[in-house]
Parts: sequence; C-alpha cells; structure tokens
Amino acid sequence: MKKLVTCAEMKNLDSATIHKIGVASEVLMERAALKVVEETEKYLEKNERILVACGNGNNGGDGIAVARLLYLKGIRAEFYMAGNKEKMTRETTLQYKIATAYHVPEVNNPNWSEYTTIVDAVFGVGLARPIEGHYAKIIHEMNSARAKKIAVDIPSGVNGDTGLEMGIAFSADLTVTFAYAKRGLCFYPGRLYAGKIVIADIGIYEQEAVKASARCLEKEDLKLFPERDPGGNKGTFGKILFVTGSAGMCGAAYLSAGAALRAGAGMVKIQTVEENRIPLQILLPEAMVCTRFDEESNEQLLSWCDVIVIGPGLGTSGASREREQWFLTAAAREKKPLVLDADGLNLLAMHPQWREYIGDHVILTPHIGEMSRLCGKSIREIQETIAGTAVDYAKKTGCVCVQKDACTVVTDGRNDVYLNVSGNSGMATAGSGDVLSGILAGVLCMYLKTEEQPPMVLKAALGVYLHGLCGDLAAAEKGKRSMLAGDIIEYLPQALAIGEEESKL
Repeated sequence: MKKLVTCAEMKNLDSATIHKIGVASEVLMERAALKVVEETEKYLEKNERILVACGNGNNGGDGIAVARLLYLKGIRAEFYMAGNKEKMTRETTLQYKIATAYHVPEVNNPNWSEYTTIVDAVFGVGLARPIEGHYAKIIHEMNSARAKKIAVDIPSGVNGDTGLEMGIAFSADLTVTFAYAKRGLCFYPGRLYAGKIVIADIGIYEQEAVKASARCLEKEDLKLFPERDPGGNKGTFGKILFVTGSAGMCGAAYLSAGAALRAGAGMVKIQTVEENRIPLQILLPEAMVCTRFDEESNEQLLSWCDVIVIGPGLGTSGASREREQWFLTAAAREKKPLVLDADGLNLLAMHPQWREYIGDHVILTPHIGEMSRLCGKSIREIQETIAGTAVDYAKKTGCVCVQKDACTVVTDGRNDVYLNVSGNSGMATAGSGDVLSGILAGVLCMYLKTEEQPPMVLKAALGVYLHGLCGDLAAAEKGKRSMLAGDIIEYLPQALAIGEEESKL
C-alpha cells in the first residue's frame, strides 16, 4: 500500500524534516539529486548528451545538482537556467556556485535537438498558476525534442494535487518523485505526463503531526481478503439481494449479480420485473429471481439477505422509486450493508430527502455525471476537485463514496482516502459499473463472518482495486479496444488467485 500526499502535505513533511528533525535542506537536495542520477543512469546509452533545464526554485537546485553529479561521472551533462538567476532560492544559489566551481557546463541558448536526454527541473509541486510565455515556450521545445525525457519530482506544469495540466506540461518518460507519490501523479492527465514513476527515499518520513492523507492499493494488499472458510456453506459466504432491472434492462442485473457470484458470494436473488425472469434464468441459472414487489415479499427478501445492491438497470419510474425507497428505508433501519449504483443514484438525486437513509452502512458509486446530479456541481468543477468533492459528499451523507473515474476516489469523508490506479481505458464500456457494484457486494460478503472487521472504506477500496485488476488482466489478453464488461467478470478467478498467492507469502 503506497502513501500519497498533497502538495501542502509534502511541504509540511519537508519542513518538519528540516526544522524538527534537523536534516539540512542541502542534505535532502543532495539525496534527491543522487536518486535522480541513479535512475537516469539505468537508461543511458553510449555517447549520451544530457541537458538539465532548471528553474530558480528548489526544484531547479535539484536539477543543478543532477547535472553536476552526472558531469563528475564523466557523462556529457550540461544545465540550462530557465529561471531568473536573481530570484534563485538560497539552496539553488548554493548549488549554482558549486556547479560553477566544478566547471559544469552551463548553456544559455540551448539547441534542444542536440541532446539525447532532457531532464526537467523547472517547476516542482509549488507551482500555483498556469505556465505562460517564456516558460511555456521552453516546455514546448523540450516536449518537441526527440530525446528521452526525465522529470524531477513532478513534470513541470502538472498540478500536484489534481493532475490537471496548468497551461502546458512536460511530457516525461520517467518521473523520479521524492519521499511519497503526489496525488496528481495518480490522476489524469498528470499520470500520463509522468510516464514511469519511481518513488525515491531521500530521508523524509511521516511524523506524528504530519502524515500522508491518502493511500493507493497494490497487488500485495489483496492478502487482506480473509481466507475462505473450508467448512462453510453457501449461506456462510453471503446472500445478496439485487433490486435491479426494469423492463428491457436485465443485462445490468445479470452483470452485477454474476460479478457478485464470481467474487465469492454464496447466493443471490434478483428482484426485477416479470419480463426479465426468463432471460435472467437462462443467462444466470445460479441466481434466484423474484418479481413480487409487495410488502410481504419485500420483508422476506430483507430478512433473507446479508447485503443489498440497488440500482443497476432499475430505471426511474414510479414503481422503481417505490422499490428503492422501501429498501433504502429498511436498510437504514436494519443497518444492513448496501451498495447504491446507477439509477439508484439518479433516484437519490431526484429525491434529496432520501439522504436521511444514507449512512456508514452505504457505499455510493457515482460516476462524474451522477455526482454532478447528486451534489449540484458542474462536471468541470468536479473534474477540477474530484477528491475534494468525494470527501465533501461522503462527509455530508456519512456514506463511503466511490467516485468513479480513470482514477477512482474511495473515501469515508473522515480519515481515509484511497486513490485507485488499477484498471484501464478498456473498462470504459457499458456495464463496467454494474460489474463493480456486484464485486463490491461480493467483497462485503467476504467479511460477514470474520472477527476482525476492516472499515467499510477499506472494503470498498479493495473491491475497486480488484475490479481494476480484472480489467488489466482482461486487457493484457484481449486488448483495450475489444473489452466488454463481461470480460472483467471472466478474469475474477485469476485476480482472486493472485490474492490467495499474496496471502501465502
């Protein structure tokens, strides 16, 4: 599990290391440069010529040190001061004097086409406004050069919190970031601009008062899934009720329920309209189908199930509204785990008074359009503050919010934020969200009988990561363009087997 920081958190960690721990900023800068050089050397070939473009901030000081260390190793390395020398920070001024004393070549008007590797150290995480004019021209020229490109800490022009492009951004093949990955390296387009990301330990660590606020799950975290009870039965492994599927929309119910079964749930029942009975019984004979919506039937279904999923293919008709309100109310009363997705979210947006039924037993899974309807923000506003929007909505409702996007945010609005980087563009296909809701329900079932109960937000984050991992496995064999939502389900056994192997290590 990787820790992720905002720009403000990184600055605080850096400051605490210098002023409270007593590690001099010059020492940290030298360590940072050494790590960049170490990673750069892995990609160098014969007759390399390297140019390090430096700003006047501390990121530029890192860059000058990189040029010096490479030069002293006998590599043809030069540096270019893109920033105003009169405004250099104290540390960067010191690095400039050291480089001058060692006669490291400085270039004033670089011909970018002459270099085989370009190192970007123009701006760091402190960039607060869009890049324009002189700097924009430099970054454009660096991007246009036919050279390997390496970024120091973060590509210049990438917002360290949101990953958004600030006017223009350096397009790196490799980014060597220090201490912790920055959140902006998880979100697009920042993740794309960063290329391969290496997190370098330079001696900056969390402290009691200064900690990283976000996490990123990895394959090894699948070992957090509990072992399957060898003496269990289908009841032991969880019973899920799916309130899904309006007329002509049985596909969503099939995908969601099928994913839950593949994720290990023992039994599923699908409450749907009569028109969907025969197709679902043919497509998914393992599922039970119920087409009664009366009070007696609803009570029986509620009593039977351990987890509820509301939404996939449900529609927004009056009948759908009544079904959702009944089960939302009942689940809130019983504190029964519930996943709300798709039309379940659309109905919630249409009836904001239903928020009183949403609490810490609920996982909401909106994509950006659905979140826009839920919280009243424009899609653009959400894209610019996607993590903050998810945190605010989770805090307001008490739920766990799974804000779906290329980098999905999972948060309880209180202590935990997870950014998910598994998955790929092949998963941007109809039904993928339905599969996710089923996987989330299946993951909730895994913990029904365990003594140790991780927080709901971690269970949700594990489900989101598992969903993305299945998509990555599917894309590796089928390609991203040809993927279907059903392919994600197909690779659940393989992904879960990875978790079983991790737990043995």
